[in-house]
Amino acid sequence: MQGVARNFFTLAIVYALCGMALGLHMSISQDHSQMPVHAHTMVAGWLMSAVFAFFYHLFPVARDKMLAKVHFWLTAVSGIGLLVGLFFLLGGNAAIEPVVAISSMGFYAAMFLFAFIALPTVWKS
Repeated sequence: MQGVARNFFTLAIVYALCGMALGLHMSISQDHSQMPVHAHTMVAGWLMSAVFAFFYHLFPVARDKMLAKVHFWLTAVSGIGLLVGLFFLLGGNAAIEPVVAISSMGFYAAMFLFAFIALPTVWKS
C-alpha cells in the first residue's frame, strides 16, 4: 500500500483500537452511555477508512490525484472532530454540539467527495 491507501489503512487501525478500547471500558464499567460513539468509531471510523484504503489500493489512478489527498484529510479531521465531539456531547457537555454538527457536515462532504472520485473511476475500469 502506498500514499492515501496506506494513510487510510493506518487511520482505520487507530479507529479500531480506539473503538475497541471504548467498548472494553463500557463493558468493564457497566456504563454503556457512550454506545453511539463506539458504534460510530467502529463503522464510520474503522470500516469506512478500511474501505477507502482498499479502494485506493485497488485503483492507483485515483490514489495519485490531489483530490484523494483532500479526501483523506477531510475524512480524518472531520471524523476525529465528530467522534471526540460526540463523546463529550453524550458525556453531558451540550456546548460542544456545534463542533459535532460542523464535523458531521464535513464527514458527509468527505463521503460525497469519495463518491465523486470513486464512481467515475469504477465505471471507467
